[in-house]
Amino acid sequence: MSDFKSSSFMYMLGALVAVFVVAQSLYFLARAFRRGTELGLDRKVLYRTARSAALFAVLPSVSILLGLITLSYALGLPLPWIRLSVLGAVTYELPAASAALNALGGSIAEPVSEARSFSAIAWVMTLGCISPLVIIPLFLEKIQRGVLKIQRKDNRWGEVFMNALFLGMISAFLGMGVSGGLLPVLTLLSSAVLMIVIGILVKKVRVKWLEDFAMPLSMLGAMALAVFYAQALPASLLPPALWN
Repeated sequence: MSDFKSSSFMYMLGALVAVFVVAQSLYFLARAFRRGTELGLDRKVLYRTARSAALFAVLPSVSILLGLITLSYALGLPLPWIRLSVLGAVTYELPAASAALNALGGSIAEPVSEARSFSAIAWVMTLGCISPLVIIPLFLEKIQRGVLKIQRKDNRWGEVFMNALFLGMISAFLGMGVSGGLLPVLTLLSSAVLMIVIGILVKKVRVKWLEDFAMPLSMLGAMALAVFYAQALPASLLPPALWN
């Protein structure tokens, strides 16, 4: 099957997942609306709250759409659609797919042509998101008690411990970003600078509406600059996938 990535079966799976997610959301929305009515809340307040929540949910999802577009070139549309509709996140799916592709000798900049490679990538992207579903209900309470115990004994070391955990997680993503040469490093730095500029505009200049667009704007700006860098840099400094 030559077009396995975008087959009707894959689109059917994507549609089933999308219908399930939307149905679940509508179910809980109806339950919440009914409960609010029981508590005596004004219907106008409930409608206004629902509209505001929808707005704040849609705008930040622009960054997810960018991730879907990026992944769809290599993996087709259905698989990224399924992943990013449920448990997937841009900060996980892109690195997971890139790591799997690199291990198989491919690149996110090239379409996957083998069904076995596609299957392996799908398993990598999926299994990594299953672990939180097991860890959180079974071990989160114990982990929290351990962290609180450390903080009670020495608040300073508790803060150091939490900061170390956070930096360790960030370092894993940064390592992936800088391992591809100068182009990803420049793109990463550009995204960080754009995010800092947006943060200054939000905090100092009080441009509050930018807060919901911070991630998509920084991603879009960095992607546009990445195209410029790819054209401006000599071929020897670019990843091999871009030499041609």
